[in-house]
Amino acid sequence: MDGCAGGKHLLRRGDQAARPRSEAPPPCRGSGLAEFVFDADDALLRLDMSEYMEPHTVSRLFGSPPGYVGFDQGGQLTEAVRRRPYQVILFDEVEKAHPEIFNALLQILDDGRLTDGHGRTVDFRNTIIIMTSNVGTSGISLHAGPLGFRTTGTGTDDSRYEEMRTRVLDSLKKAFRPEFLNRIDEILVFNRLTRPQLRHVVDKIARDLHARLEAKQIGLTITDAASDWLLERGYDETFGARPLKRLVQREIENALARKALANELVAGTAVTVDVASDGKSLTFAIEPGSGNGATITTPVPQPQSA
Repeated sequence: MDGCAGGKHLLRRGDQAARPRSEAPPPCRGSGLAEFVFDADDALLRLDMSEYMEPHTVSRLFGSPPGYVGFDQGGQLTEAVRRRPYQVILFDEVEKAHPEIFNALLQILDDGRLTDGHGRTVDFRNTIIIMTSNVGTSGISLHAGPLGFRTTGTGTDDSRYEEMRTRVLDSLKKAFRPEFLNRIDEILVFNRLTRPQLRHVVDKIARDLHARLEAKQIGLTITDAASDWLLERGYDETFGARPLKRLVQREIENALARKALANELVAGTAVTVDVASDGKSLTFAIEPGSGNGATITTPVPQPQSA
């Protein structure tokens, strides 16, 4: 974030960098960074590089040469930056891209410009480029320990993190060419999410769901006990927040959707999500405008045997 803040400071001063700011963290959304730097959460261009694995897909990014199909449409990357020079560009899972794409990225990261299929020079100097990669993460997950790898001795959190970071960087050096890595300003290796951090994720999911229901004039309250219940069952050190999000969707969103389809959850009602007395399920106390409450209990799915 310090590097991104520095890039924002240059833009606010009116200085133009010689090349775009480039970061390489693990997977992230990027919309928050776009809002932080450019004051607009839609100033984000996300490109899933798994869609650019074949040779013929390269022209989709940078534009087809004259005489080829799609020449008049421009490239998905170059045309977007030409029309909106100030934005965050996210190359998601960049290791899956075709090797020819990396040759073009070398010029973008070094000179801050690229020539499209129409012969126009596209300026990338006012962009922030983020490339996410899963390279190195699979090897880390094979090692036991607080940060996902085996350590010798007790060690501090800092020393364990440095060991983990070294493992990831070694994997990156094997997967990417040196000249490509040398053009990246910052390589960020994130720790796994801890339980307290995932509690914040639960709270954010609850706020987002509350806002969606509020737009339909439906109140929602998720008790602290219910949040802890979700965290206990959705926490996974290896896979981070994704299992937690799936659990919330399965246990809360799907249950509320069924009640809405049954006309039990309509405008003017309020629902409180809590934990059942046996601790094995969630309860949904719905209070209609008439004041009559209803309680719906959803059982906890039992784990399937392998």
